[in-house]
Amino acid sequence: MIHVGDCLEVMRGMAENSVDAIVTDPPYGLEFMGKAWDAPWKGDIRQPDDANFRAGDRKHGLVRHGMGSSYGGNTLRNMQAFQDWCEAWARECLRVLKPGGYMLAFSGSRTYHRTAAGIENAGFEIRDQIMWLYGSGFPKSHNGPWGGTALKPAHEPVVMARKPLAGTVEANWTAHGTGALNIDACRVPVDDEQRAPQTGKGGIPARRDSQEARAAGAVVQPHELGRWPANLIHDGSDEVLAAFPDAKGQQARVTGAEPTANGFSGAVSFSGLIGRIASSEPRRDAGSAARFFYCAKPSKAEREEGLEAFASAPAGMVSNTSGQHMTRRDEEYQVAPRANHHPTVKPTDLMRYLCRLVTPAGGLVLDPFAGSGSTGRAAIAEGFRFVGIELDSEYAAIAEARCRAVQPGLSFGDVA
Repeated sequence: MIHVGDCLEVMRGMAENSVDAIVTDPPYGLEFMGKAWDAPWKGDIRQPDDANFRAGDRKHGLVRHGMGSSYGGNTLRNMQAFQDWCEAWARECLRVLKPGGYMLAFSGSRTYHRTAAGIENAGFEIRDQIMWLYGSGFPKSHNGPWGGTALKPAHEPVVMARKPLAGTVEANWTAHGTGALNIDACRVPVDDEQRAPQTGKGGIPARRDSQEARAAGAVVQPHELGRWPANLIHDGSDEVLAAFPDAKGQQARVTGAEPTANGFSGAVSFSGLIGRIASSEPRRDAGSAARFFYCAKPSKAEREEGLEAFASAPAGMVSNTSGQHMTRRDEEYQVAPRANHHPTVKPTDLMRYLCRLVTPAGGLVLDPFAGSGSTGRAAIAEGFRFVGIELDSEYAAIAEARCRAVQPGLSFGDVA
């Protein structure tokens, strides 16, 4: 189901503790391309000292907190208003999530702290930050003899937050199916690695978690599903791969009981590595260090899939994560008209990975800022149920069509 409307209003009509996971790409508060959806505090009070204030604003009821962090006005007040808005929608997300449910929310590099603070103030626990690296962004910089004004965009941070548990992780998972990450479903594949064979006693491969094998002196193999997922994901582009050095894989066995230095005091603890997995066997592999991290390559074709009957419209610029990776306003970088003209389309493989990481089997994924349906496509492809909310009816129709392309004949009900 994809609802058309303000996510705050729509979520208020949803039952509490009814959603298993939230995976979303909300506005970043930068007024991207001058779009109204990226200035979500527009319903607040515009002050006379803001750069965009006009006397007629009061007459026509157009009141707001000014412009985003890229423009004029009181930036501190503007960004506080953005943070307050993030807290408002995050409170509704907290209410509808089951205890222990995760939320993954993309943000901009300049406004991540406001998004994360709003989510935390709403009652979530900030568990981590996932970094999404991509290779072909253009700097939006004003250049002069004095230099430039911006760096090349190459990453977007993702807030990983969790609704507080009801008891322990195990008790929460037993009661609600939530609270834990799906590690094995998101391990980094190692099919293309070159490594020395490792076998157990008598040449028989030994399981990683086999205590009997260790007691018998077997050499335990690394996990057959791959490496433990990291909080960094990359797009596999040549530019990103070139930034990773060649690196050897783990060369020695770790038992989990090794002493470790205390990073705060320099003191040595002999109680073992706190929270370390029981053992970690050497891979003795080699190659680019990029292989340690999950690769989600964007596809240009996936943007338009299912939209054959839709008319093309001017796309303007598109974001760093859309498959085209453009952020400049220069005429030479403008994008031709297309059916899916939403400017911030995330790669489906990336969104599938994120949905898979935090959603239990058969669970319900909510995206309060559905856009053109990237999370919906991903959730459906992974076998999850999906509810999306989108303020713009045109984008909602695009989202529904793109989701149906993943599963032909999908019954969405009406876009309401």
